[in-house]
Amino acid sequence: MKNHLNIIVKNMVCNRCIKVVKVELQKNDIDYNEVTLGVISFNKEITSEKKEILNTVLKKEGFEILENKDEIIISKIKALIIKNIHQGIEKPEHQNFSKYLTLEIGIDYSYMSNLFSELEGKTIEHYIIEQRIERAKEFIIYNELTLSQISYALNYSSPQHLSRQFKQITGLTPTEFKRIGKRQKLDNI
Repeated sequence: MKNHLNIIVKNMVCNRCIKVVKVELQKNDIDYNEVTLGVISFNKEITSEKKEILNTVLKKEGFEILENKDEIIISKIKALIIKNIHQGIEKPEHQNFSKYLTLEIGIDYSYMSNLFSELEGKTIEHYIIEQRIERAKEFIIYNELTLSQISYALNYSSPQHLSRQFKQITGLTPTEFKRIGKRQKLDNI
């Protein structure tokens, strides 16, 4: 297995973000191995000049290279939650998010939870709920699934539970939202 060097990137939260970063890397002749949510992997260390160019183009696109250990942990937490909820990359069945995050990141959950709350001003659980509601909005806008199917797809215990959380987060019922139909950008959550 090759040794990869990673740069953690803040606000890279969707496939469109990945595409933008790849285009910028190619335009600036920066050799990379892989771009995933929040991470650019390299086969070898990039020069400080290339890293400065990368930093400049990323900032222009609304991204930021993270070097602070705590911010990197937060970015990893968010990327794993987004992958799970928005891209269907599932955690093992019957495994809760706390165990999933602990296993994937390799840090004690209570430490991650306290750090996340301190830096983000909300709990990991609240962030998960916000992401699930944002995904529910997407399903509602596509109008291909019933509320029962959406609640099942997002691992809610019932459509009523989804509706209650939806109203708490958005101030609207799913039906009211369907008439309005506006979503947020994932990096604004």
